[in-house]
Amino acid sequence: MKRRDFLASAAVFSLFSSEAWATKKQAKPAATSKPASSAKPKPGARSAKPASSRSLRGGKPTTTQKPQQPVVHTADDPVIERPPQGTSASRLPPVKAPEPPNEWRTYEITTTVNLKGKSGPTRLWLPLPLNQDTLYQRTLGHSWTGNPANAGMRRLPDGDLEVFLCDWPDGGDAKLQLTTLVTTADRHFDVTKRTVAPEREDILRRNLQASQLIPNDGLAFQLGERIIGRIKDPVAQAKAIYDWVVDNTTYDPSLPGCGTGDVRKQLISGQYGGRSADISGLFVSVCRAVGIPARCVYGLRTGSSRLFRSLGISGDDATRGQHVRAEFYIPGYGWVPVDPSDVRRVIAMDIMSDRDSKLISLRKILFGVWEMNWIAFNLGTDITLPGKNSAMPFLLHPQMEISGRTVDDAAQYSIKTRQVVI
Repeated sequence: MKRRDFLASAAVFSLFSSEAWATKKQAKPAATSKPASSAKPKPGARSAKPASSRSLRGGKPTTTQKPQQPVVHTADDPVIERPPQGTSASRLPPVKAPEPPNEWRTYEITTTVNLKGKSGPTRLWLPLPLNQDTLYQRTLGHSWTGNPANAGMRRLPDGDLEVFLCDWPDGGDAKLQLTTLVTTADRHFDVTKRTVAPEREDILRRNLQASQLIPNDGLAFQLGERIIGRIKDPVAQAKAIYDWVVDNTTYDPSLPGCGTGDVRKQLISGQYGGRSADISGLFVSVCRAVGIPARCVYGLRTGSSRLFRSLGISGDDATRGQHVRAEFYIPGYGWVPVDPSDVRRVIAMDIMSDRDSKLISLRKILFGVWEMNWIAFNLGTDITLPGKNSAMPFLLHPQMEISGRTVDDAAQYSIKTRQVVI
């Protein structure tokens, strides 16, 4: 994917001139900046087994082939498995394990809860960063102080979701401070390389299915068919959907949080947009409708942006820094990062024209790039929290119940973040 337009733009885009963002140069791992908890995948790894919660493991593939017999492809064959519906590539070159990035930034995220005048039994759920290490994010550890009667981490089966759950017999003087260390590396997609082993079939099926607010048929399918037309290549299909979403949505900064994520409402009304959950959700919905596995990734901005000021946080206050991004899956390339919402955010917040050269460059970059001044929490939808009866469309903000009633009051907590050297 070419980045020349971006490199020629103003100094605000200077980060892409570094080796960390060069798509034609492989990054070399740096022992001094690599987190202690990481493990380099073995070259040639093709195992479809999921990574453990704190490590990345690879397996050594073997290929068996009988002479003068038709080739029978297996899970260990260097040819990628037949892709799910909606993809066109059924035979791909051998994969090569990707090299880990060599530039990492570590953030300390502190969530403080201090309830005053809230009497009654109180329960609190705090979303935690991804519990599985990736090539762009690793959780280094958690610590907490406070006075809850019971507290601990709970892992939910859906979407690699982990929460910190605590409760108080009486929330009148409830106090909690949870601190998490997360290290991140900028993430980019290189169209010239096929470096990822096949994803598990159950994960791909899950990310083709509809959820409570994200449909994959009806109006979503009709819209997807109009967008892709006769395009057959799955990467080009996803790019066409991304471009359509950027061109036809609006970002509304007056809406609370990250929006509702209700894509069904957008499709019925024909009014597309909202905030990040709405815009990224629309992209995911249309991708799924045409057979491309896709998913929303729910997370939090943790630092200032080197792209545009509006794409980061000012100072250390991340209380309202929640932000939703998206990914789509292509065999051989794996999960490709995109962020159509942030393109629309820059237009709305920085009051820019669609034809501005910096915006045109940003639009190209955010199809395949995540600037990791942001951490991913989870991938879950239609979530039922432990101890809660009703399901939630997604989990992004702290959740609180007092005397069995949900309290939606952001004034009861604060989130501070800072970059640290370890």
